[in-house]
Amino acid sequence: MFDSREGQSVPNVTFKTRADHEWIDVSTTDIFTDKTIVVFSLPGAFTPTCSSTHVPRYNQLADTFKQHGVDEIVCISVNDAFVMNQWQEEQNANKLRFLPDGNGDFTRAMGMLVSKSELGFGDRSWRYSMLVKNGIIEKMFIEADVPGDPFSVSDADTMLRHIAPNAQKPLNVTVFSRAGCSYCVQAKAQLSAAAVPFEELVLNKEFSESTIRAISGQTALPQIFIDGELIGGAEQLTVFLGAEQVAAA
Repeated sequence: MFDSREGQSVPNVTFKTRADHEWIDVSTTDIFTDKTIVVFSLPGAFTPTCSSTHVPRYNQLADTFKQHGVDEIVCISVNDAFVMNQWQEEQNANKLRFLPDGNGDFTRAMGMLVSKSELGFGDRSWRYSMLVKNGIIEKMFIEADVPGDPFSVSDADTMLRHIAPNAQKPLNVTVFSRAGCSYCVQAKAQLSAAAVPFEELVLNKEFSESTIRAISGQTALPQIFIDGELIGGAEQLTVFLGAEQVAAA
C-alpha cells in the first residue's frame, strides 16, 4: 500500500536535464515555487500504456488545464535525460515538461519507487499523479497496489475532474482525407475556423481504401470521426459544428 503525501512538501531534489547539448540542473524549487503544477509519474518511457494513453491525453488536455489555473504539467519517469528527451520528441508532447529522475531520487523520496526487476527494468516509479501548489501536495491519485501496471486514477481526465469538474474538453477529431480532394480541404478549413484541433490521415499514406471501407462502410472522402463516432463528410461536419455552437451558447 502506498502512502499519500497530501499536505506535505514535494521532495527537495535536483533533476539532471539536457538541452542544446548541455547539462542543466533543475531543482524542485525552480519547478514548484509560486506555481500550480500537475505531476504525473509512470514506469517508463516508450512503454505501451505510457505512450498510447497517459502522455498523449495529458498533452491533449494541457490547454484546458491551463485555462483552469495550472501553470505547467510535468511528466516524471526513472529514465535518463537522453531517453526522456527522445521520448518527448517522439510523442510530440511539446505542451508538457519531461523530467528525468535517472537515479530515482525524487521517486524514492515520494515513496513510489518499486522493483520492476521481473521485466528487466530495475527500480521504477509506481504510476500516480498529483496537484502541487507552491511546493505543497494538495491532491494525489495513486494507482491501486495490485500486480501488473494498473491505470485507472492517475489519468488526465481524473485530474481535470478534480480541478474543474465542469471543464469543457477538446473534441477528439480524425479526418480521413486524400490528396487533391476539395471536400477534404473544405472540412479541414471548417475545423480550423472553429479552432478544433484534428489529426489528418491521408489515403495511401496512413491508410488504404480497404481500411476506410472497413471502419466507415464507404470509400468517399473525407470521413470524419469525432470522439470515436463517424460524423460523415464535409456537409455532415457543417451540421455538427453548427449544433456544437448552439450547445455552447
